[in-house]
Amino acid sequence: MLTEEQTTLPDEVQPPTAGQDQRERTWLHQVREIAETILLTLAIFVVINTLTGRFRIEGPSMLPNLHEGQYLIINKIVYKLHRPARGDIIVFEHPRHGGRDLIKRVIGLPGETIDIRRGQVFVNDIPLSEPYITDPGLYTGHFVLGPDEYFVLGDNRTNSEDSHSWGPLKADKIIGKAALSYWPPERWGGVPHYTFPADLGASQGEPEANQ
Repeated sequence: MLTEEQTTLPDEVQPPTAGQDQRERTWLHQVREIAETILLTLAIFVVINTLTGRFRIEGPSMLPNLHEGQYLIINKIVYKLHRPARGDIIVFEHPRHGGRDLIKRVIGLPGETIDIRRGQVFVNDIPLSEPYITDPGLYTGHFVLGPDEYFVLGDNRTNSEDSHSWGPLKADKIIGKAALSYWPPERWGGVPHYTFPADLGASQGEPEANQ
């Protein structure tokens, strides 16, 4: 025989209170916000690393305009839109030692003839005015550029491994255009490119600001 106590039904489960329901919704909202923030951060990271790169100056080859230990942002997309221009400072893969990147200034463009006579650069027999260098060096050379070749030199002509020593640079070795110096803080700002006129026989060039 069942006693009265044994036949009593258990208490019904109470529905969550309004406060409990609100706390659950708040927790789910916070989790969703954190997940969205993580995904957005990853997306930004991927985009930035696809479009830009970072480069550390090593050595004195770009003095007096860029200094050893400077960190630069490299624009990796710009040369997919147009070709490098004379006066651009570019980062590229060493043509002889893969995996090593260099930074130099574009001096000669595809199809041009470059002559260097005791440090003076001539492009198609026109002397190039280069106010951004302090010592032109004394070397001599003659180079004919192919349809996909560039001639690049360091601004510190007496201490630079560049086209005067290993020849023209193939276009497919170019990584991008140096855009911004971000470290150290006192050197923050645009990289000092130089703009030459299309006609080198005209009055030549001016510095680019904050490129």
